Amino acid sequence: MTYNRELLSTEIELEDPKILIVDDKPENLVALERLLKNLGVRLYKALSGNEALKLTLHNDFALALLDIQMPGMDGYDLAEILRSDDKTASLPFIFISAIYTDHINIFKGYEKGAFSYITKPFEPKILINKVEFFIEKYRQEHALTKAYTILERKVDELKTLNEELDAYSYSVAHDLKSPLRAISSYSEILYSKVKNESDKEGQQIVETIRNISKGMSTLIDDILDLSRLNKFEKKNQNINMGDLFTTVFEELKNNVKKRNIKFVKGDMKPVKGDVRMIRQLVTNLLSNALKYTRTKKTTLIEVGGIEMENEYVYFVEDNGVGFNDKYKNKLFHVFERLHKPSEFEGNGVGLAICKRVVKRHNGRIWAESKLNKGTTFYFSFG
Repeated sequence: MTYNRELLSTEIELEDPKILIVDDKPENLVALERLLKNLGVRLYKALSGNEALKLTLHNDFALALLDIQMPGMDGYDLAEILRSDDKTASLPFIFISAIYTDHINIFKGYEKGAFSYITKPFEPKILINKVEFFIEKYRQEHALTKAYTILERKVDELKTLNEELDAYSYSVAHDLKSPLRAISSYSEILYSKVKNESDKEGQQIVETIRNISKGMSTLIDDILDLSRLNKFEKKNQNINMGDLFTTVFEELKNNVKKRNIKFVKGDMKPVKGDVRMIRQLVTNLLSNALKYTRTKKTTLIEVGGIEMENEYVYFVEDNGVGFNDKYKNKLFHVFERLHKPSEFEGNGVGLAICKRVVKRHNGRIWAESKLNKGTTFYFSFG
């Protein structure tokens, strides 16, 4: 892989890698410096092992070129010391020697980092290729490390932003409840005064105010529910999904007693999850099914579970009005609606809550639909 700085984010700015060159002969250091100066690296020279150790205290090197045959501390001794230090334990080496020996085979600790060997006199291109290999590896690893660090920071920033947004939504919604209750109370008083009078226009206006305040109250409650989902401590409980669907459906059916509704429940596996959240998920999906089937002479709602590839999937299917399938990606966004308010009431928060619940359980949710032929919602838990 060729290193390409342009592929990195502008936030990932890498310094030129540092290379340590150690040789007791100044002329050899000069020769290596001339050979490597055009590789986009910073070269540090040391005439002894002790000088090299001092340089490593204040610099992070990408590679070290070590002459083996040096008086006092030779290249192997220096490598052993560097390997024993946590800071330089993984520093790769290229050993350079005029004589090939078997000493390299007993070099201890080499498994902690890469190294190579080259004998003098050497072909310049061979050394350059070896250096380029280690430098390329260093650049890629450090680019990845920096990218990961930046990503972690962005994730933390986004998490903080989401928490602040949830707190703000909760605060705004909570503060709106009090004046809305006053509007609702006064509209009820006003309605009781005009409902038996002949002023039909006045009655209609008051009725509109009542309906709007009820809708606003429902919206605020839904926003509060949505913001609370991130604050709830998720509890894992054994949930009988079949019983839960039956219980919720019976409760909802009491609000639509005059309709002809056929409810079909298939086998469903139990699940471990937070019963409050999953009950809300089931309630929202069944409420949607009842709402969007009310124009049908006979409402058919079928629920169940199926094995699908590597996951177990629950579904809620209805024979309602459906929607254009090309807009299905908008379904779970807050305040997104695929039907006009004049056709079906709603505020576009219910399915966003469903998605949040499923996400809290490491699952996924999606829908398939055809206009006038019904909709099926699928969801699974991780």
